Amino acid sequence: MKYFIECITKKFATFKGRTARKDYWMFILIHTIITISLRLIDVSVFGDELTRGFGTISLVYSLFIIIPLLSATVRRLHDTDRSAGWILINLIPFGSLILLIFLIPRGTEGENRFG
Repeated sequence: MKYFIECITKKFATFKGRTARKDYWMFILIHTIITISLRLIDVSVFGDELTRGFGTISLVYSLFIIIPLLSATVRRLHDTDRSAGWILINLIPFGSLILLIFLIPRGTEGENRFG
């Protein structure tokens, strides 16, 4: 939980620097658990169907988390010695898979051009 809180509070919109693999994936894991939980609350409280998209609570959370999620992903790309521009690969078909492959490996040892 400390990885999630650190990313939300201290590094909310920090796009410079690097994020270690463990820190990033723990943030993503907690984010996924929160997203699923909020979606289930939306369904049970508001009666939203799961296939309709975002519910009220999960929409508010999604709007709040988008900046920390982007900044953590950019810092993770920096750790693997890739520029932030690689995040735009999501715009092409199968780009998310390529980005996932870029985010999985261990970061560069020592200094790189991003810190």
